[in-house]
Amino acid sequence: MADFNTIDDLDLDGKVVLVRVDLNVPVENGQVSDATRIEKIVPTIKDIQAKGGIPVLMAHFDRPKGKRVDSMSLRIVLPALEHALGQTVKFSDEAIGGPAKRAAADLSAGDILLLENTRFYPGEEANDPTFAASLAALGQVYVNDAFSAAHRAHASTEGVARLLPAAAGRLMEAELNALNAALGDPVRPVAALVGGAKVSTKLELLSNLIEKVDHLIIGGGMANTFLVAKGAEVGKSLAERDMADTAREIMAKAEKTGCAIHLPVDVVVAREFKAGAAHEVLPDEECPADAMILDAGPQTVDAIRGVFEMCRTLIWNGPLGAFEIPPFDAATNAAAKAAAELTREGRLVSVAGGGDTVAALNKAGVAGDFTFISTAGGAFLEWMEGKTLPGVAALQKR
Repeated sequence: MADFNTIDDLDLDGKVVLVRVDLNVPVENGQVSDATRIEKIVPTIKDIQAKGGIPVLMAHFDRPKGKRVDSMSLRIVLPALEHALGQTVKFSDEAIGGPAKRAAADLSAGDILLLENTRFYPGEEANDPTFAASLAALGQVYVNDAFSAAHRAHASTEGVARLLPAAAGRLMEAELNALNAALGDPVRPVAALVGGAKVSTKLELLSNLIEKVDHLIIGGGMANTFLVAKGAEVGKSLAERDMADTAREIMAKAEKTGCAIHLPVDVVVAREFKAGAAHEVLPDEECPADAMILDAGPQTVDAIRGVFEMCRTLIWNGPLGAFEIPPFDAATNAAAKAAAELTREGRLVSVAGGGDTVAALNKAGVAGDFTFISTAGGAFLEWMEGKTLPGVAALQKR
């Protein structure tokens, strides 16, 4: 974090602090159904208040595409936000202009203000300088605590940061520290476990990782494509056969960079894709023509556990099989528990991210044991791909 200001580096006393947060939470029947993202921003808001700052919260909600959509008003998250913070939160029906300025000007020490959905304005996603300036006019300091939106160069994530003294919030700080520990300046050896359905969606990620990690474990449907590239039969399994040449190129590049690629050595196959389907374990190249690979086998799990034990750092993105339905969650569960155990023992720094990954680790009951779990989704993937995240770059000291 040496290149970034945190809220400890700025004078917040008596100042209105514009705080970009992630309030894009699931809502069912008019109520927030999962307040995890809201709960994660509480430390930043409390610390700003403790330093004498007055938080004004900015966030987007859903995809209104630059127009006001009543069902996408941030007013819907207000009760959950107040519950998490333990205090009343004022609300502005506008994010910019006279009403927002007056709402911000009327704040006193201890108050919190939530602005309306920034995506109600076309200037937000266009990163329009005028819109960014209108937001910046509401405060004296900018804090970004929404790593999940940092891959978007929007007015509230990038534009405002160029106009005010800027810092990372506690959640952003923790995320950046964790990511730096995983790929920026990791303790080696480093392993990456990458699963998921398609090689085509993770080409940039794989290409970047084989230059950065010592071991690359490939699972899920992606592994089937690599098995095809090696000449194995995969029957009716999910596989991108037209990507076989690309898979071979990745393996050749990995050999040059010294990155060891680990593929399944045995697989769990079934004729039906349903919970409890009849299944068998076979060598990786012996999937019957009428069957499909739905999980990695026990020998593969043992090999993965061995890789974990020889490494000091692990980055995890994606499941090893069809983890949503038993018994095809076995490999993912077993590998997750192995990583969790090593992390608890202090032998492994484990960083995981991505929607399916978080769901899989929660299902395995080990999410709390990993060193860090990112809920950022797209931003986490773009970071793994080696891309510059505009919302992060804008926080660099200058």
